[in-house]
Amino acid sequence: MTTAINSTPDRIAEVRLELRNNIAYITFDHVAARNAMTVGMYQSLKSICEDLTHNSSARVAILRGAGGKSFVSGSDIAQFSGFNSGEDGIRYEEGIDAYLAPLAMLPIPTIAVIDGMAVGGGLAIASCCDFRICTPDARFGVPIAKTLGNCLSAANVAWLVAHLGINIVKRMLLLAELVTASELLKQGYLLATYPVQALESESNQLAERLMGLAPITQKSCKQTLARIIKNNLPDCNDLIKECYGSDDFKNGVTSFLDGKPPSWSGK
Repeated sequence: MTTAINSTPDRIAEVRLELRNNIAYITFDHVAARNAMTVGMYQSLKSICEDLTHNSSARVAILRGAGGKSFVSGSDIAQFSGFNSGEDGIRYEEGIDAYLAPLAMLPIPTIAVIDGMAVGGGLAIASCCDFRICTPDARFGVPIAKTLGNCLSAANVAWLVAHLGINIVKRMLLLAELVTASELLKQGYLLATYPVQALESESNQLAERLMGLAPITQKSCKQTLARIIKNNLPDCNDLIKECYGSDDFKNGVTSFLDGKPPSWSGK
């Protein structure tokens, strides 16, 4: 998933893991770009989740963005300037699916703590978590129809629809809306909203509550749900190839990197 975020190699961009009191704290740190995910960050997240899968001392994972202004605001846009065809888009979306699968399939409960924006890749990561708490001013969306003109994999769309419902996902994808925390709290996507100063303590309290319950039951239930969502996904590579191979996508990337509004031709 992508949104209008650009990052450069000289900025600190990392995903950190700290294991403390049986809680795995995963932090996205790319503050200069509102925690936009580089390829290296996605790879680190995948490796961390694969390691946690085999770490019996980890009972809950808490994911949070550094800097206090954003959870994750999308992906590094500069990488798309090297795309030459729709096949590049297919490979990219397959890569995103592979990076996020270990998070979605973690055998332990996961909590996304969202302060600010969870957009594009940030929405995907938050949706891979079992529970989401956030500040009242948080915003959620995938405004690619306004920024780059790319699209999402069938796996990503299916996962979003399962968690948000088709009508909200259509607003995010077709209207490029950023949906408020208050609406998603009523809808059930969010567990709760808290003032920013309470996020840490509330997330730790939720983690303690989760650690007091049967871990094998938790694993079985969450992985059963994940398998149901991912079962019998359609092949949408033709649509991804058309989108990433379009003149609109090339123009969207160039316009963004040049700091100009894109002009859509439908070609």
